[in-house]
Amino acid sequence: MTALRKTLDFLYHAAGVLAAICLISILLLIVAQMVARWTGEIFPGAPDYAGYAMAAASFLAFANALNHGAHIRVSIVLNALPAGPKRLLEIWCFGIGAAIAWYFTYYAYWFVYWSWKFNEVSQGQDATALWIPQSVMVIGGGLLAISLTDNLFHVIFKGDHRIVRDTVDDHFEV
Repeated sequence: MTALRKTLDFLYHAAGVLAAICLISILLLIVAQMVARWTGEIFPGAPDYAGYAMAAASFLAFANALNHGAHIRVSIVLNALPAGPKRLLEIWCFGIGAAIAWYFTYYAYWFVYWSWKFNEVSQGQDATALWIPQSVMVIGGGLLAISLTDNLFHVIFKGDHRIVRDTVDDHFEV
């Protein structure tokens, strides 16, 4: 089981690192486009590539953000409940969340498949095959579904989720 745990944690972390790289690529694309304008050159498709990178950054960050407590949770209700009902509510929440994430991933896969099958390309200057940037949506959605399912099983079998809040704000007093 520890090998599976290490693999899942590695996948979540790697997806977070890839999301950060996508954000850096957005910055580089914008700077490159600015330099191209200043020199009188044209960088066709730069806004499209930046949009693809933004979508990739969002979807790849989902699982990592969930496990680090960055997603919005209504914990005021959970903290007010005793241990038994709290555990049942967390099972219900993670169950619904996992079901929705798996549902999304399933249909996103078919969306990408049909984009590939029909050879759909973007309407911008880049004419990118759309299945390529859309694939990141399936990967990120799949990782979120796995992460939600992972937390669901952890709540069911161990009694608590694996979400760890690591915000800096909680450590400072005013």
